[in-house]
Parts: sequence; structure tokens; C-alpha cells
Amino acid sequence: MSPVKLDPRSLAGRLRAVALAFPETTEDFPWGERAIKVRGKVFVFLHAEGRAVSFSVKLPHSSAEALEISDVEPTGYGLGKHGWVTARVDATRDAPFETFEAWLEESYRAVAPKRLVAALDARQHGNK
Repeated sequence: MSPVKLDPRSLAGRLRAVALAFPETTEDFPWGERAIKVRGKVFVFLHAEGRAVSFSVKLPHSSAEALEISDVEPTGYGLGKHGWVTARVDATRDAPFETFEAWLEESYRAVAPKRLVAALDARQHGNK
């Protein structure tokens, strides 16, 4: 089964673009699901089907706050106890995209090696 192409203007396409913009990220399709990785470690699972978008991220600092939002729950397969949350979004409605961007960054920082996090900090502060 080939991966579903995402419209870059769609919510899923925008989330994918943000995730892939972090240093040394790759996209993979284990189990037929879209996974975005840094150095071979997943930091976001992303699924889009029709109007529904779901994504799972590791939130070691803000998972409790995220879980207060409707349609956000601990990720299954035992990942929830390690700070992973899954958000299910109706893409036809306004979504808190800035919040989702922050979650993607927090997840990247939780999984990426310290050197890549330092590179991200330098890039964000205009230093190369």
C-alpha cells in the first residue's frame, strides 16, 4: 500500500511540513502509518483520512495540559504512560495550529539527540 499524498495546504500537510522542517528528520511508513523520525526515532505519528486527522506526539512537559483538551487522549500501546498523547481533529474546523506546532517541537526536542536540539536552538536564534 503506497502512502497517501497530503495536500500541503491541509491540516495534515501543514503538520507534516512543520515536522519535516526540524533538523535531520525523515519520513517512514511502518505498519502503513506515516511516522516522522529524527535519527531513526519517531517523534510524530500522523494519520489523515477524509476529514479526520490524528497525530501522536511525545509531550514530557505539557501532556497533562494537552489531555485537558477534548479529543486528546493518552496514546495506546502503553505509550501514554511515557508522555505520548494522540489528538483527533476534524480538519474542516478551525484547529489550534500554533498549539499543534508547539507540540511537534516539544516532541522533537524530547526524542532528538542533544546536539540536534542545540542546532535547532541556534537556528531559532539566528545563529548558524
